[in-house]
Amino acid sequence: MLQAMQEYDRLGPEQFFCEHGFAPARAYELIWDERRYPPKAILGTAYEFATGERLASGDFEGGKAGAVRVLGKLGFIIKQREDQRGKS
Repeated sequence: MLQAMQEYDRLGPEQFFCEHGFAPARAYELIWDERRYPPKAILGTAYEFATGERLASGDFEGGKAGAVRVLGKLGFIIKQREDQRGKS
C-alpha cells in the first residue's frame, strides 16, 4: 500500500490516474501521514505492484463494500470526503 501511495505522491493525481487506470475518489478518502488518497486507486495499484496484474476500475468495488472495507480491515483510516458529508 505504501508503494502505491508513494507513486501517487511522486506522479501527482492526474498522471497517477492516467498511468494506473483509475479516477478520483468520489465519496471516501484514505488518510495516511496527514495526506489524502483515493482508496480504490491506491488499493488497485498496490495489487498491481504486489502481483504484477493490473485490475481495471470495474474489476472491484470502491465504496463501503469494496476498497473502503478492505483498507479499513487492514487498519487504514478511511473517511468520507468533506464535500460528501451529509449527502445520501
